[in-house]
Amino acid sequence: MNEIAIVKVNTDELPSLAALASEIWHEHFPPIIGMEMVDYMVDKFQSESAMKNQIQSEGYQYHFLTFEGTKVGYMGFHFDEEKIFLSKLYVKKEFRGRKIARAAIQYLVDQCLSRNLKSIWLTVNRFNDNTIAAYRKMDFQIIRTQKADIGNGFFMDDYIMEKEANSPC
Repeated sequence: MNEIAIVKVNTDELPSLAALASEIWHEHFPPIIGMEMVDYMVDKFQSESAMKNQIQSEGYQYHFLTFEGTKVGYMGFHFDEEKIFLSKLYVKKEFRGRKIARAAIQYLVDQCLSRNLKSIWLTVNRFNDNTIAAYRKMDFQIIRTQKADIGNGFFMDDYIMEKEANSPC
């Protein structure tokens, strides 16, 4: 049985979460954005201190994505006025294609519906083709593009994608 679970991260688990984030980022993103930018972004957005700050000051929630009891990915999100902003959704390479991300999105859809929120939105690198295709399969639509200066001479060149809470996953 391929059991997928979504488990909220406790503050004392942030070191484990940061290590998982670094592992996934370093296996997936270097061909897309380069190793220097990966290192910078992991430190700025995916480190233990960055995630702790996001939880405390921005209301983020982090969840481990587990497959048959093993931590294979994670997501981070927060509630906006009428939407959920999905800031992070990452799965280890060897566990992709097992509907783990789909289960995470369904979890967020359920959160939307229980809170009367309208949609889920996210940013995704415009050159991350496989991830864009996966989001499209889950009924996310590209709304616009965005180029954001994240410091140190780096820019995030993203699509903004959105999924209505009442659309199929």
